[in-house]
Amino acid sequence: MSDKKSALLGDEAVALGAIHAGVTASYGYPGTPSTEILQYLIDEFEKGGPIARWCSNEKTALEAALGVSFSGCRSIVTMKHVGLNVAADPFMNAALLKMKGGLVIVAADDPGMHSSQNEQDSRFYADFAMVPCLEPRNQQEAYDMTREAFDISEKFNIPVLLRLVTRLAHARAAVVTQKARAKNTVSKTTDKANWMLLPAFARKNYEALIGKQKFLEQWSSEHPVNKLSGSKSNLAVITSGLGGNYYEENLDDFIAMRKKQGKSAPLHLHIGAYPLPQKKIRKLCDETDEVLIIEEGQPFIAKKIFGIAGLSVTPIIQCGELDPDNVRKVLGLPPRKSVNIDTGALPPRPPQLCQGCPHADSYETINKAVAELDSRPGHPDVAVNSDIGCYSLGAAPPFSAVESIVCMGACVGMASGASDAGLKYAIAVIGDSTFIHSGITPLIDAVKSDTPMTLIILDNSIVAMTGCQPTMVSSDNLRTLITGCGANPDHIIELEARKQLIEDNAKKLQAEIEHKGLSVVIFKRECLEAIRKNKKGN
Repeated sequence: MSDKKSALLGDEAVALGAIHAGVTASYGYPGTPSTEILQYLIDEFEKGGPIARWCSNEKTALEAALGVSFSGCRSIVTMKHVGLNVAADPFMNAALLKMKGGLVIVAADDPGMHSSQNEQDSRFYADFAMVPCLEPRNQQEAYDMTREAFDISEKFNIPVLLRLVTRLAHARAAVVTQKARAKNTVSKTTDKANWMLLPAFARKNYEALIGKQKFLEQWSSEHPVNKLSGSKSNLAVITSGLGGNYYEENLDDFIAMRKKQGKSAPLHLHIGAYPLPQKKIRKLCDETDEVLIIEEGQPFIAKKIFGIAGLSVTPIIQCGELDPDNVRKVLGLPPRKSVNIDTGALPPRPPQLCQGCPHADSYETINKAVAELDSRPGHPDVAVNSDIGCYSLGAAPPFSAVESIVCMGACVGMASGASDAGLKYAIAVIGDSTFIHSGITPLIDAVKSDTPMTLIILDNSIVAMTGCQPTMVSSDNLRTLITGCGANPDHIIELEARKQLIEDNAKKLQAEIEHKGLSVVIFKRECLEAIRKNKKGN
C-alpha cells in the first residue's frame, strides 16, 4: 500500500477504487446520492482514463456493463437505491450468469429521504438475488471494498453489490490509496450456457447459484470486516455500516454506565460483508442473553437474526438516518451536554424553482389552461400527473399545479389510466430526461390506443436536478423521436416557455388538452443553471 493520501468524498473513493482496480468501463444514471461516482469517472475519462458514460436509465447502464463482463473485462454501474428497481430485471438475471470480468453494482441508499421518494434498503436486493454485498462504514472502506468487490466477483463469477448511504457518499475524509492494477485483457466467454438464460441453461445456472451460497457464507464468516470482539456478556450488540461508527462513538460512556450497573462490557459484532456471517452470529448468540441491533435502513439483519438466534433480539427501527445522538438514546445513555440557542421563529424555506427557470413559465401556462377548461374548485374533471425531477417543485406553491408524483415515467401511464377511468382531461407532465429514462414505453401504449390525454414534456435540454448532466436525446431530435413512436404529427406541438408568451401558449395548450385523442406538447427553453455552468466552463 502506498502512503499517498487523498481527501475524497465517499462517492469519489468508490470511483478511484474502481480505477485502481483496473475497471475498463463505467456506466450509470444520475441520482442523488450516487451522482458524484460516475461524474468523477467521466472527468477522468475525459483526461484519458477508462471509459465512463451516462446512460438513458439504470437498466441500460447495467446491460452495457454486462457486455463488458461478457468480454472478460471489469465494469462498474452506479445508481441510487430506487434506480436499482429500474435495473432489477438484468440485476436478478445477472446472478445466474458466470461473470468473466468483475461486475460491481453500486446502489447509494438515502435514509431520511433527502432527495428520494422512499427509504428502501438495497441489502434486500442482494439477498433476493443471492449475491454478495459490501457495506463500507467510512471512505477508506469505500475505496478498499470497491477494489475488493471486483476480485470477489471474479472469484465467485457473480455480480457484487456495494451499498452506500447518503452521509457516507457526501462526506469527505482522507483515503490511503494503493497502486493501480492493469485492466483485464479482452477474453470473450466461450461457453454460451454461462450467458444464455434459456430455461434449459437457466435451471442449471440457478442450481449453481444455490451451490455457491455455502462458499459465500464461508467467505463472509472469514471476512475481517465482520469483526467479533469481546467476551461472554449478558448483552451483545450487532452493528452495520455507519451504525458501527455511531455505536463506537458512544462506547466509552456505554461501558462506564454498564460498569456502574455491575454489568460487563457487551459483545460486539460489526457486519460489513453479506451474506450474514452465520458462524459468528451463532458464536455471539451462544455467549449472550440479549442482542441489540443497530443498522441504518430497514431491519435487514434483525429479520435474519430472528431465524438464527432463538433469543431476545432488539432492533432499532426508525424513519430517517441514524446519528450518534439517537444511537446514544437507544443505548440508554443521557443526552450529551449542549448549548441551546434561541434563534426565534425562523421563516420556512421550502425548495423552489430557480429564479427565471423555464418550468415556472410552463407551470403558469398549464395552470391558466386548466383554469379555462374547468373553473370549478379543485378541477374535478382534470388529472395533472407529474414525475421525478426538479419540475416536481411544480407541486408546491406558488404553482400547486400537479397532483401526483410516484416514480420515473409513472405520470404517462397514470394519465392514460385516468383517461380510461373516465376523467375528462388527463395530463402528464414530465421532464425531457425522465421521458427518455422511462416515459417512451408508456407513450407507445397511449399511441396504440390513441388515448385522449396530453403529454407535456418540459424540455430544458439537461438533467438539471442532479447537476446538469447531458440528456441522451437533444432537443432538436425530441419531436422526431415522438413521431417515430407513432404519435400524430398534427398533435405534437412545440412551445417556447417564456413569460411574454403565456397567454398565447395557454390557448394552444388548451386546444391540445381538448383534443379527443393523444397529444404531445413540448415546452422548450434551456435551463439557466446549465447556461451558467457552460459559461464557467468556457
